[in-house]
Amino acid sequence: MSNQRQQKPTLTGQRFKTRKRDEKERFDPSQFQESIIQGLNQTGTDLEAVAKFLDASGAKLDYRRYAETLFDILVAGGMLAPGGTLSDDVTCTDFCLFKAQEDMETMQAYAQVFNKLIRRYKYLEKGFEEEIKKLLLFLKGFTESERNKLAMLTGILLANGNISASILSSLFNENLVKEGVSACFAVKLFKSWLSEKDINSVAASLRKVGMDNRLMELFPANKRSCEHFSKYFTDAGLKELSDFARNQQSIGARKELQKELQEQMSRGDPLRDIITYLREEIKKNNISEQTMIGLIWSSVMSSVEWNKKEELVTEQAIKHLKQYSPLLKAFTSQGLSELTLLLKIQEYCYDNIHFMKAFQKIVVLLYKADVLSEEAILKWYNEAHLAKGKSVFLEQMKKFVEWLKNAEEESESEEEDAD
Repeated sequence: MSNQRQQKPTLTGQRFKTRKRDEKERFDPSQFQESIIQGLNQTGTDLEAVAKFLDASGAKLDYRRYAETLFDILVAGGMLAPGGTLSDDVTCTDFCLFKAQEDMETMQAYAQVFNKLIRRYKYLEKGFEEEIKKLLLFLKGFTESERNKLAMLTGILLANGNISASILSSLFNENLVKEGVSACFAVKLFKSWLSEKDINSVAASLRKVGMDNRLMELFPANKRSCEHFSKYFTDAGLKELSDFARNQQSIGARKELQKELQEQMSRGDPLRDIITYLREEIKKNNISEQTMIGLIWSSVMSSVEWNKKEELVTEQAIKHLKQYSPLLKAFTSQGLSELTLLLKIQEYCYDNIHFMKAFQKIVVLLYKADVLSEEAILKWYNEAHLAKGKSVFLEQMKKFVEWLKNAEEESESEEEDAD
């Protein structure tokens, strides 16, 4: 074996000499701040030039380390101390968001500056979102005009997908909520967002991060009602948003109601108690009978473990529905509710393959139990059925419908004879 020491590999190649000044500028916070402020002072109000300057500076300045400093300067003109006041240790610039004109066009141009910067330096994305969250917590430290500009910009950034709607959590800060700052800021923000995107797009962004059910938190606990929210935002010209929140509230109420209903069923509570509870809920949450019958149907059908054999499941379903027919009957006092129930049954039998052959037997049972009327069944058969499994279900119902029509004709001729 050779005792000769293995020679270490050496790296060859060109060595770049780093000028001391560049290195200092790169790693010194005050130097970094001065470089950005100097650049902004030179570019002035030309935002195209600002975007180019920021793009080029990323190569020689440490954006990764000083992201907060960079964004503070672009928004407020200098470094922000806790609470939102400007630190006075370094000179500031007048060429920043807070000193810009307060109009949508200018705010859109600023949004483009941030958009270009983050597209170019992808690693700034997270830091930028953190910055916005921080700025929202500092709202009380800003002037009304500064808040307005920040709200408009944030709305545009949300519309463009530059930041996530999770930043809104900063607005639920107790002090901001208590003093009405959050709600006031939210009005400007949502107006800006909705001027760029429709309510469905806004709703999807809120839903994605679980913010769709939290908008009430913009108000103090004693004002956290659907009525107050609705009035506040409708008066501010944001009826779409108040309608959305109202809808979310009723979806939440319906989910709670369904959960409670399923618990009552599994406990085996008397049907009369369940009916009383549901009637109170209809009044309290302004739920329509059609919505209620849909909830009852899905709760009744999910409260049992169904047999996987087609020939046994029909028998099981008839027995089960017979038991619950008084509950279904209590909430089909309107023709539209009966039709809603028929469509729910059609959908259920189509979606659950074992029930395909059970449809007609279920409808006949509910007809005999006085839940469904012949008018509703004939309307469903002639015009109101769904496309799902249509040919199968209409074929199943053919004989029964003929029987209904004959019975109807017979009773009419009997009436004529009596006359």
